[in-house]
Amino acid sequence: MDLHILDHRLRVLSISKKGLVNFTHPLIKLIFLRNQLQPSEHLNVESSVWLPLNVVSNGNASSSSQAVGVTKIAKSVIAPLAQQHVSVFMLSTYQTDFILVREKDLSVVIGTLEEEFNIYREVAGESVPVLCQDVSNGLQKNGKEATQPTVHPVLIPQNQFCVMSLDPDTLPSIATTLIDVLFYSNGPEEDAQSSPSRIKFFSFSLIDGYISLVMDTEAQRQFPADLLFTSSSGELWRMVRIGGQPLGFDECGIVAQISQPLADSDISAYYISTFSFDHALVPEEDIVSVTEMLQHQRKEPAAS
Repeated sequence: MDLHILDHRLRVLSISKKGLVNFTHPLIKLIFLRNQLQPSEHLNVESSVWLPLNVVSNGNASSSSQAVGVTKIAKSVIAPLAQQHVSVFMLSTYQTDFILVREKDLSVVIGTLEEEFNIYREVAGESVPVLCQDVSNGLQKNGKEATQPTVHPVLIPQNQFCVMSLDPDTLPSIATTLIDVLFYSNGPEEDAQSSPSRIKFFSFSLIDGYISLVMDTEAQRQFPADLLFTSSSGELWRMVRIGGQPLGFDECGIVAQISQPLADSDISAYYISTFSFDHALVPEEDIVSVTEMLQHQRKEPAAS
């Protein structure tokens, strides 16, 4: 398999809810016109620069119409990086999975994964093989002892979710609905009706011309059915939200803690990290097994 280091340098940021009204117009321009966001007191930016990685098998990005998401790379990528104390930020999309790592950790990442993968780096649109001598500071592993990750509480809301895509050419056709869902679906009435059994979650990603959306079935009904498409099975997903309070960015092993047992049980999963919490999406038919697995995991005594 091949591992590609994509030609992007990314930042992770959050907009405070009370400041969202100030960013409605800038975010619309960002989505539709690719404009940049300007600094603001309502914009919380994580300090690191992140690099996106993508696993490619047989010349194609790690994807299929019957997606299995992060479980495909749990053992080959996520677990080895956790053992080397490398923090990752996950973004599963309809098309593929992206693993974000801090730029400062790149040499450790390459040193950890070079035996498993042919590693390439995108340069001016071309995939260039990464050789040992190309990486500064050597390829030695970081020497940190992998600490036992904290077992965070999880929340399993009752919403049913869809993982969908959209032809970019039809994006203008849903622009009004998209703006309404993104910016005007969290008014006082909606907040009053929310409860731990249901959470508001909507993910829109536009990466290299490919659009991916994750939404619950209630939000899905607001969009034209003939424009959104999903896998041939039309599978519904349930969410596991990881973290009782914001997780931060320094702790390692959070993704591995969830994705590894799912992979061992051959359970498909999408995984989306956000500024505050992590979210795993599993097939609805597997939610009972996943719930039991997580309950058992949280009853086990911590390793000494």
